[in-house]
Amino acid sequence: MGVPARHRARRRRGGGRMTAPAAAECAPHPTARPPLVTVEDLVKHFPLKGGAFGRKQRVHSVEHISFTIAPGEVLGLVGESGCGKSTLARAMLGLTPIDSGRVLFDGIDVAGTKGRGRKALRRSMQRVFQDPFAALDPRMRRGTSLDAPLAQHCLGPREERHERILQVLGQVGLDASFLDRRPGECSGGQLQRVVVARALLLRPRLLICDEPTSALDASVHVVRHVCDRVAVMYLGESVEVASREDLFERPAHPYTQALLTASLPEAPGAETGLGAPRGEPPSPVDPPSGCRFHPRCPKARDRCRAEAPALDAIPPGRTVACHYPSA
Repeated sequence: MGVPARHRARRRRGGGRMTAPAAAECAPHPTARPPLVTVEDLVKHFPLKGGAFGRKQRVHSVEHISFTIAPGEVLGLVGESGCGKSTLARAMLGLTPIDSGRVLFDGIDVAGTKGRGRKALRRSMQRVFQDPFAALDPRMRRGTSLDAPLAQHCLGPREERHERILQVLGQVGLDASFLDRRPGECSGGQLQRVVVARALLLRPRLLICDEPTSALDASVHVVRHVCDRVAVMYLGESVEVASREDLFERPAHPYTQALLTASLPEAPGAETGLGAPRGEPPSPVDPPSGCRFHPRCPKARDRCRAEAPALDAIPPGRTVACHYPSA
């Protein structure tokens, strides 16, 4: 959802989303710590109007995603643009109603909270938005914008809130001069830092970052360096979840291999010639039968076209949805 994943590599490369959580069906966790976040069989479709011949059509944005995130863990979520990462992040925060399944935060059903319970939950769950220009009021000075969440939750008198703001601004590389600026007087990178600072002000227990480095001068491979585990998502489904080391050194799913090869020419599997995923992803309105990746997979067989693979555990500590995963 720590910080993660989701930095979008343009030209349909693997995007990423991070969080001291972030999401997708996870491999068995190596410790017995109670999870901070539990997502169970989450499904979210968006209805479309005006289908052909009056047919009701839906965008299959998130399909039966399950995972847990331990306290202090950073899980990166990667996949091409449009695979459902942002929808999943919004559903985790209760910003998008879900069709089925549930999201538990420290044992509390996010969708079932209201009033003061929902307000307290909001303080514990924060998000770094991808587009800082859309996340900030263009008419509001940065100091007022940063003070708003602290005042909303009644976190101390004005003087204490001001000191807290200066402290967090320093942590993201800004100084007090930015408090009097409006968004139009800041660069995209500076605004992204302000958005990060605003999310950190409330000291949340869960931080979901939607491509937090998209406006900064940072490597698109940040997931590789900051995440404990990485989940790969394709066309609304989870296809592989593994530790950072296992996923980058020994990717098992053909889509993961192709995704890494497209972003990291030196990645394992580059010598196989898989290259970037072939063609464009199918429409989420009419997903392919069987394995959703089979139209673009160089290893696809008849079974892949007819039968959807289950997300199975493959030792040590990873899950893969593929009939013919790499060893």
